[in-house]
Amino acid sequence: MAEHEGRVDVPGGQIWFKVVGDGSVPLVTLHGGPGYPSDSLQPLLSLASRRQVVFYDQLGCGRSDRPDEAALWTVERFVQELQLLIEALGADSVDLFGHSWGTMLAVDYTLEHPDRVRSLVLASPALSATRWTADCARLIGLLPAELADIYRDPQAGPDDVARLDAEFGRRHFCRLDPRPESMEAARAGFGAQVYQTMWGPNEFTPTGSLADFDRTDVLPRIACPTLFTCGRHDEATPESTAFYASLVPGSRVEVFEDSAHVAFHEETERYLDVLEAFLPERS
Repeated sequence: MAEHEGRVDVPGGQIWFKVVGDGSVPLVTLHGGPGYPSDSLQPLLSLASRRQVVFYDQLGCGRSDRPDEAALWTVERFVQELQLLIEALGADSVDLFGHSWGTMLAVDYTLEHPDRVRSLVLASPALSATRWTADCARLIGLLPAELADIYRDPQAGPDDVARLDAEFGRRHFCRLDPRPESMEAARAGFGAQVYQTMWGPNEFTPTGSLADFDRTDVLPRIACPTLFTCGRHDEATPESTAFYASLVPGSRVEVFEDSAHVAFHEETERYLDVLEAFLPERS
């Protein structure tokens, strides 16, 4: 199987990428976070037996440069970064797979470059920060009272918040124990500055520049074939995922019953089957 790595100049530094497999229309994968590098998407490597798959670490995390410049962390710059990567690949069109924060990036890229995107997968979508916050608050309300009270207490200390974050993650981020090695590798390459600047201190408290992010009003403009996925126990809840899908003409939703936020890890075989059935044939 063909494989090569490289680096691309983007505003703020260089980003690392890896291309695996063959084909003229690559599946470009957009990791979550922001700042949770592409190691987290390792199960998608299996797709490269039938198509070209591209992994890259966005600026500020993983194997890419990590400039200490908060002004770089904008959605607009990440859209530009993705366009520069696609140009460097020499691809006229791409299939896009975005996970979590990557769905924000994928939607904005698709709306700005509709002629470039052949198909779109939005995995565990985060397309309205307000809706995300409300969903997290509801899920936290179902936790044991001692943990739910931490969320409601503005004076809660960092150790208590860390306990809440850990239990929330066990239930709604990844239900596997232990977590896969590739997820631990992503944690080791985490870009904290990007995450904290754009999102906030944890999954359920958006205080950064994405705190007002909402694309529900423009989702009807997406014209390419679109698949939404989520886990039954996902922080990107099935209800919100279905709502987003209802706004994209002709889109479909797949819910993974034994998964949380990383269904491609938690139900890998079925997840890959669903993707293969949706994605266009290799070309």
